[in-house]
Amino acid sequence: MTPFILISDGFDKELFQKLKENNHFQVHPESKVNKEELMGLLHKVEGLVIRSATKVTEEILEHAPNLKYVIRAGAGTDNIDKKSCGLKGVKVSNTPGANTNAAAEHAIALMFTLLRNTAEAHHSMKNGLWEKSKFGGLELTGKRIGILGMGRIGQTLAKRLSGFEPQISFYDPFKIEISDPQIKQVDKMEEIFQTCDIITMHLPLLEETKNLIDNKFLSLMKKDALLINASRGGIINEEDLAKALKEKKIRGAALDVFSEEPLPEESPLRKVPNLVLTPHLGASTAESQKRVGEMVLDQLEKFFVHNTLLNEVKA
Repeated sequence: MTPFILISDGFDKELFQKLKENNHFQVHPESKVNKEELMGLLHKVEGLVIRSATKVTEEILEHAPNLKYVIRAGAGTDNIDKKSCGLKGVKVSNTPGANTNAAAEHAIALMFTLLRNTAEAHHSMKNGLWEKSKFGGLELTGKRIGILGMGRIGQTLAKRLSGFEPQISFYDPFKIEISDPQIKQVDKMEEIFQTCDIITMHLPLLEETKNLIDNKFLSLMKKDALLINASRGGIINEEDLAKALKEKKIRGAALDVFSEEPLPEESPLRKVPNLVLTPHLGASTAESQKRVGEMVLDQLEKFFVHNTLLNEVKA
């Protein structure tokens, strides 16, 4: 039988059309479904493609008796219960590297938004004001930047930042060999928080990184320092961050990811003035989504037609 493929969180339009025209698959005609629609389709799904919105939980798996393959269109797989997938014989893959440049560039965009107060200045102008003296900022050039997590995205970010002649320190639990002598690995994460002007996170969400950045680390930061998270929600303790910002213990922060998404209306983060928020845009570029889509199409065909599994992720 032709495997039934469901894409739940959106997809590049041209590539989605290409997938629908592939005779090896039966594809649900919509590339985005809500949870209720998803639950109604799960009984016949064999291949499920998700981004960050859909959570593959034990409940989802119980309603998907024919599911054989889950692809995370992106890098992080913390929204997939990989252990339960393994117990039920469901294979899991991601698309490593496809979002790397987009995520690194978004982190830089957030840095500039904070350094130059562009978001607040924009709103001020839209309200008919001209508050030039209010929005004086800082330059990125020459700043000391701390990177938490030196995987693909962390290394790409360091490369993109090099033209600004920063001093870059990074913390990673593994020894990372970097050829650039201006980029130095530190042994303790505390050193990043104590010495850096800008701290940017590029970590996976694991049990050991959940709520990792709490009041203990925030209290180590310099008063003029900036904190950026465009990696995974849940790494920063959001209540502790909101408190630190309200008390002006640090200059500002920018978040693209949150412990609960969409961000609840009652979240304390919405009321903090020196905080920039974006709705998980790190991978949301046309170029990135095309690369992701091409990888997904290749992985689906390899798995269902050629019995080959690419980029497997295990618990």
